[in-house]
Amino acid sequence: MAKLLVVYYSLSGNTERIAKQLAESYDAERVVKIETVTPYTGSYDEIVDQGQREVESGFQPEIRLVDAFGGEEVTLDLDDFDIIAIGTPTWWYTYAPAVSTFLKMYDWNGRTVIPFQTHGGWKGHVMADFKKACGGAALRNKFDIQFDSTGGNTQISPQKDIDDWINSFNNI
Repeated sequence: MAKLLVVYYSLSGNTERIAKQLAESYDAERVVKIETVTPYTGSYDEIVDQGQREVESGFQPEIRLVDAFGGEEVTLDLDDFDIIAIGTPTWWYTYAPAVSTFLKMYDWNGRTVIPFQTHGGWKGHVMADFKKACGGAALRNKFDIQFDSTGGNTQISPQKDIDDWINSFNNI
């Protein structure tokens, strides 16, 4: 079985839920959460407004990578993995600024990347942006998962679709 790294950023917990489901189902080698050094604070609407400003300005927050289950800070050598799944919520039609920071940290040439996104009904151009940011990588099994549009945790996409997506990893 290929060595899978699952990396994700999640503010509401929805992307984390999918990332951990993928990791547990596939028995991922490592699961890493992207955290902003300066956490977002305020109401949902305030964070949405801040996110819009950050996306529009191309802001890349300082991040740290932590083990998703233990919480300790980690460093990554992407050469240790065969497949890298990267999860993001959709922020103003693209990936979250913290994911942008992460993607700029590595050379993606020759790697196999599985991008997935969570969204509230507006997919935007996240997958096209992944393709640009991960130049030279083979993007496989792209997937989007819909949740309610108010920042809540009600999953709209059928669980069967998510299970089928995870099962499709056996064909990579």
